[in-house]
Amino acid sequence: MSVLDDNIAKLNRYLARYREDGIPNRIAGQDVAGAGGTFQSISPVDESVICDVARGTAEDIDAAANAAHDAFAPWRDMPATERRKILIKIAEGIEARAEEIALCECWDTGQAYKFMSKAALRGAENFRYFAEQVVQARDGQHLKSPTLMNITTRVPIGPVGVITPWNTPFMLSTWKIAPALAAGCTVVHKPAEASPVTARLLVEIAEAAGLPLGVLNTVNGFGEEAGRALCEHPRIKAIAFVGESRTGSLITKQGADTLKRNHLELGGKNPVIVFDDADLERALDAVIFMIYSINGERCTSSSRLLVQETIREEFEERLIDRVNAIRVGHPLDPTTEVGPLISEEHFAKVTGYFDVAKQDGATIAAGGTTLGDAGYFVHPTLFTGATNHMRIAQEEIFGPVLTSIPFQTEDEALQIANDIPYGLTGYVWTNDLTRALRFTDKLEAGMIWVNSENVRHLPTPFGGVKASGIGRDGGDWSFEFYMEQKHIGFATGQHKITKLGASA
Repeated sequence: MSVLDDNIAKLNRYLARYREDGIPNRIAGQDVAGAGGTFQSISPVDESVICDVARGTAEDIDAAANAAHDAFAPWRDMPATERRKILIKIAEGIEARAEEIALCECWDTGQAYKFMSKAALRGAENFRYFAEQVVQARDGQHLKSPTLMNITTRVPIGPVGVITPWNTPFMLSTWKIAPALAAGCTVVHKPAEASPVTARLLVEIAEAAGLPLGVLNTVNGFGEEAGRALCEHPRIKAIAFVGESRTGSLITKQGADTLKRNHLELGGKNPVIVFDDADLERALDAVIFMIYSINGERCTSSSRLLVQETIREEFEERLIDRVNAIRVGHPLDPTTEVGPLISEEHFAKVTGYFDVAKQDGATIAAGGTTLGDAGYFVHPTLFTGATNHMRIAQEEIFGPVLTSIPFQTEDEALQIANDIPYGLTGYVWTNDLTRALRFTDKLEAGMIWVNSENVRHLPTPFGGVKASGIGRDGGDWSFEFYMEQKHIGFATGQHKITKLGASA
């Protein structure tokens, strides 16, 4: 039996219960049918039905928010060391079921097993990291003044809503949920309707690890129904969202009446700038990895290649050869590098840019075609001869599509890089240290890597500027979002208090 056949057999065993029973909502430790009935989860690999999924509505969100509210005080008041033990057990549970998570995620999203096998373990890493931060999460400062001993502390904000996307959904869910639980918050999780399977696995693992019932609740459904109700619910104190910028704007509006705190991790059209003094072999590897891995369906992908004119022709020739050699195929085949896109709707969006590129006057130097008779497969694509004002350079395509734009000088490269509504990440390739310092200082992005692809370090801040988001994840920045800052002043003596209404 081949590795692919073995993985398919394992997947069928893992999915058997969902195919028979569907995926319900999970509220206060109970399986709950969706008030809106069900919807079908479709695999992008062959367009087959995976299972029926509960369609949550405002009624389900209300029940989940109330469950999170009721569970909040006991969870908040549990000794930090006890919360830490539970979070570590969740990490261990994820590791024990990593294969199941990875295979289900591949079938649900179309992502290649080559990457999803690691994404499941990254989820465990997220829980372990924030578990180790639990004890000091409330730590504050001692700020002495002439008359007061001022101290600061932090307390959990309360029940929070977490809305996660369909690209690497399990890992991104843990990225949000782990720090929320570590802070002492309770959670209502609304996973993307296109990828609901592994959200169910996470809540099962958490409860099996001893997480009190109601601390993590999962409500499936659509953004305009369950998502909107979550953003508007008065018992939900904050929304942590990962997704496109337009949806982030809607979430802000929907939470306005309840003064909801929002952390928005939004879209990007990120530049990778390659100067002629760079290590071109490493730069080529990084450019290819950061746009074609994860099917190009990630916010940090380097979808605009800015390449210096002196090396452009050689670099693009080598790029074309490599792009044409990328292995597209079944996501459960460990040799596959790019799988199918998430859905028919997204497939139509991405492939629509092939005609847009031609209309704009760019050249399709590689790819630009679909693949197979079933599933949502496209060939990795490269546009050359582009300018930054073209739609293919300004709009987030969110697929395995790279737009190459030439530049002459450092100033021109900076102008092109910043001439975009987004500002999530940037990648700079140069061996000139002073240039790297100058350029990164002026580059409008929340995260920048020099001579590197995106290498995530959990204690560092993750987030963007402009239309790419509000707020930061990672390290202490996560606790700043999920906790309220509190100041307490203790008088150190009998300082003078101004008297009002007292006789002279």
